[in-house]
Amino acid sequence: MRFEFSDAEEKFRAELLEWIRGALPADYAGAGEDPDADWDLNLKLRRELARRGWLTLAWPREYGGRAASHMTQVIFNEEMGFHRVPGRDAFGARMLAPTLMVHGSEAQRKQFLPPVARGEVQWCQGYSEPDSGSDLASLQTRAVGDGDGFKVNGTKIWTSLGHRADWIFFLARTDPEAPKHKGISFFLSDMKTPGITVRPIVNMAGEHHFNQITFEDVWVPRAQLVGEINKGWYVATTLLDFERSGIDYITAARRVLRDLAEHARMTKGPGGPLADQADVRARFASLAAQAEASRILAYEVAWLQGQGAVPTREASMSKVLGTRLMNEVTDFGLELLGAAARLDRGTDSAPLRGRILRARFDCIAWPIFAGTNEIQKNIIATRGLGLPRSY
Repeated sequence: MRFEFSDAEEKFRAELLEWIRGALPADYAGAGEDPDADWDLNLKLRRELARRGWLTLAWPREYGGRAASHMTQVIFNEEMGFHRVPGRDAFGARMLAPTLMVHGSEAQRKQFLPPVARGEVQWCQGYSEPDSGSDLASLQTRAVGDGDGFKVNGTKIWTSLGHRADWIFFLARTDPEAPKHKGISFFLSDMKTPGITVRPIVNMAGEHHFNQITFEDVWVPRAQLVGEINKGWYVATTLLDFERSGIDYITAARRVLRDLAEHARMTKGPGGPLADQADVRARFASLAAQAEASRILAYEVAWLQGQGAVPTREASMSKVLGTRLMNEVTDFGLELLGAAARLDRGTDSAPLRGRILRARFDCIAWPIFAGTNEIQKNIIATRGLGLPRSY
C-alpha cells in the first residue's frame, strides 16, 4: 500500500518543522539524553504544543482536539521524534485520553481530558508488578470495596515518570475468585493520595526514569473506576493498542541510522571513508530497507485507526518490527564506531556525543515493555493468522 499525504497534511508538516527549528536551544543535545535535566523544557514545550492544539491533534473538538486526521497525528509524532523534541505526552494524550473516550463515563471525560489537552497534567501507568510482566493478568494488587470507593494494596514496578506524575492509571484485582482475566478493574488515582510511595529505580545507564510504586491502604473513589468493575481487562487492552501503535520506535531507529550515515561519510577508515566500504554500504542498505518497510506499516496502523478500526494485529506487527530494528541499528552503530563507541556522553572524544551507546542501553528494554515481542507474536499468530493458541 502506498500512503500519500494531502496538501493540508504537508502544509502542517512544513509549519511544524518551522516551529521545531525555533523551539529548541541552540546547544540542545536531544530529548532523552538526560530526562530529568530536560524536564523543565519538556513542560514548557508541552504547554506551547497544547496552546497550538498540536498536543491533541486527532482528538474530537468537543474534548479539546482539532479533529485532525490520524495521518496528521503521524506526521506530528514522526517529526517530533526524528528531531528529538521533548514536549509530547505519551501517557495522557496518546494512551489514557483515547481510552477514556472509549470506556470512560462522560463525567470522567469532562474531568480528566481538559487538563491533558491543556498540557497541565502528567500521568503514569501502573500495570507491571514484581511478579507480573508479560503475564499481566496474573497481577496481585488488590482493590477491596470500602464505602463509596475501594481500598488498594499492592506494588507496581517499572513505572516510567512515576516520580514526575500527578496521576496514575492502574489495574487492580477486584475479584480474586474469578478467572484471572475476569476479576481485574481499571482505576485512576491522584499520586498525592495518602499511602502511595514512589521509590526510584536507577537503570544501567545511571538514569532515573523508572520507579517502584507501593499502595498501602490507598482509598480510590468509585467515580475513578473506569468501565465496569471486574471488566478492566478490556479497558487495559484498548490502552495497550494505543501504546503499541505509534511510529516512535521506527522513527528513533531512522534517526540513529541517519546519524550513523553522516558519521560514515565524514570518517576515514583504513581503506578510505567508511561510507565507501562495501560491507558498510550493504549494512546501511539492509537497515534502510527494513526501516522503510516498518515505517509503511506504522502508516497503515494510523490509516486503519482513521477508518475506525482497532488494528490489534497490525499494531503488534509494528511494535515487533520497530523494536527489533532499533536494536539492530544500535548494534551496527557500536560496530561502526569501534572502541570509541564505548565512550559515554560528556567525553570530548565520544563520537556522536555518546548517543549510540545511550541508545543501545535504552532500547534493550524495547522488545520487553508494552508487552514482550513474544506476546506480540502470539497476537499476530492467533488474531492475524487464525492459528490456535499455544500452551
